[in-house]
Amino acid sequence: MLSPTPVPTVHVIDDDASVRAAIVALLRSEGLAVQAHADAADFLQRRPLPGPSCLVLDVRMPGADGLDVQAQLRALGEDIPIIFVTGHGTIPMTVRAMRAGAVEFLTKPFADDELLQAVRRALERDVAGWAARQDLKLLRERHALLSPRERQVFALVVAGRLNKVAAAELGVSEITVKVHRRHLMEKLQLRTVADLVRAGERLGVRAGAANDGGDNDYTKV
Repeated sequence: MLSPTPVPTVHVIDDDASVRAAIVALLRSEGLAVQAHADAADFLQRRPLPGPSCLVLDVRMPGADGLDVQAQLRALGEDIPIIFVTGHGTIPMTVRAMRAGAVEFLTKPFADDELLQAVRRALERDVAGWAARQDLKLLRERHALLSPRERQVFALVVAGRLNKVAAAELGVSEITVKVHRRHLMEKLQLRTVADLVRAGERLGVRAGAANDGGDNDYTKV
């Protein structure tokens, strides 16, 4: 069973202390959990984040600007939703940010409601994404418990092999294949073959090396 989703956090990065304080005060007045950062380095040092979150990010800052931070996070595999805020926005800048996945691009001064709506959308997106990531993490942990032979059977089932065909490929009896399939489904805590196939797709399981001893019959995840 998955653990409860942690309280989402809004991270605010702005080098202007007065703007940063105003944004933090607004968000906290709506009951949101907020962490403030004077620069990108402070935020990046606190990774990985413990739960769902979004980022309210100033574009123009000393050192790494907001678009650089967005690029760094993408390079690190982080998909945290970003709301950009700036006093000097341009169309090319906006297009670049939105194409890279930003939730919103707000030009200062912006209305409180504009920011709050963008933050709510961003947090909703990341809460859903966080749950999916935790589910996949749990699936990977269970997958690691499978024996080499169970991984072979898993790969063949995902590839659509019938039990008798899988047995022939592995050089074992059909009963043995059925036993391994039952065991691997118990370890993965799955109920149906359809669930097993979906799990295999999420894990990147493949059947291309089903006869090599079981060490390479799935894509590393």
